[in-house]
Amino acid sequence: MDVGNRSTITQFVLMGLSDLPWVRLPLFVAFAVIYQITLVGNGAILLALGTERKLHTPMYYLLANLSLLDIFCPSATVPKMLHDLLTGEHSISFLGCAVQLYFLVALAGSEVFLLAVMAYDRYVAICLPLRYTLIMTRARCVQLVCGTWAAGFLNSLLHTVSTFRLSFCKSNLVNQYYCDIPQIVALSCSSTYMAEMLILLIGGIFGTSAFLTTLASYVSIISTILRIPSAAGKRKAFSTCASHLLVVCLFYGTTIFTYMRRSSSQDSLSRDRLVSMLYGVITPMLNPLIYSLRNTEVKGALRRVLCGGARAQQAGR
Repeated sequence: MDVGNRSTITQFVLMGLSDLPWVRLPLFVAFAVIYQITLVGNGAILLALGTERKLHTPMYYLLANLSLLDIFCPSATVPKMLHDLLTGEHSISFLGCAVQLYFLVALAGSEVFLLAVMAYDRYVAICLPLRYTLIMTRARCVQLVCGTWAAGFLNSLLHTVSTFRLSFCKSNLVNQYYCDIPQIVALSCSSTYMAEMLILLIGGIFGTSAFLTTLASYVSIISTILRIPSAAGKRKAFSTCASHLLVVCLFYGTTIFTYMRRSSSQDSLSRDRLVSMLYGVITPMLNPLIYSLRNTEVKGALRRVLCGGARAQQAGR
């Protein structure tokens, strides 16, 4: 529905895939299963890292925070999406939209910063191995992680306030299954110049800085690995960062693909929304699989946790 030009919007309508009603129930089942796998997979990573004392190192401390973000980030949008798919209702209150946007942008931003910190950790481990314990101390790790969360939430606060200070008196149809900055700003009937400049300046500076930190770290890492004379040494060095490199490529690849491919036709818009839905749930689901399959220490910790749980269940019987 559209709202008259002189009325004030009190709620938004999340379009999602409302124009494709025949796919609602299949998508509900698919995304419910994917969301459960995401929660269980990342929860298992957290349990394994928490119970295995030899994994209480900076790299795995950062991985634990990544798993937390991979639980929280889809939880900001997926439960509402599942509710809408199941019931066919698509409305969200003005306040609910603001809260959802705030946590979504905060958690996604924190993940961008955390990936940069994880890349820096691998850079120090491979390029400066003799100084690793001096640089990546427990206190330094806590400071870096707190900084990533604080930067993500403060960045989101700026964007959320600037977005919802706009006047909304036109259509209330959000062309997405969740509240996101571009779609909400597009509905404003007042000047969006300041909000758009804030997105370009603050978001651009933070996002570009995190991306360049990650890129520079891996350029140095690859350069150092290539200079290692033995093939065994190269494999060992690369194995310590391969999982994180895959996660970084998956995160930035899906982000660029999602936000760069925008189309104007109705069928293409529906496909774009479906791609966004997949991006929101697939990446957090794959991250624990990447770390558990490619990292022998995490794989061993998970095996011991699962075997211990199975033995405890048998003893209880």
